[in-house]
Amino acid sequence: MLAKILLAASFLLCASPALAADKRVYKIDSLIATQKKGRITVQVSGAVQSGGWKNPRLHAIPRDNGRTLTVEFVGTPPPPGMVVIDALLPVTVSAEFKAAGITAVKVVADANEMTTQILK
Repeated sequence: MLAKILLAASFLLCASPALAADKRVYKIDSLIATQKKGRITVQVSGAVQSGGWKNPRLHAIPRDNGRTLTVEFVGTPPPPGMVVIDALLPVTVSAEFKAAGITAVKVVADANEMTTQILK
């Protein structure tokens, strides 16, 4: 029984966001998804709430429906105690994904989410 609880806890820690140290960015301001030659390019702009964030990226979440690709907009926040600017700062990312049967892309941040149809 204890082994099952530990396994479940470790799964929850690693399942979302992408890594335990990663966190969702604060918000999404724009989302563009295009398809070309069987690949989807997703471009996202948003903001974080302080300086010091690194490695912004899009982390795919397993699909709950067959036609929408859902991704988290995540990054590595500054370590605790680091002196950083306390302001909304822009952050952008672009990533490619396989297009098999996908017609829409949904991106999730901390404060909001956006969904768009794929431009061909």
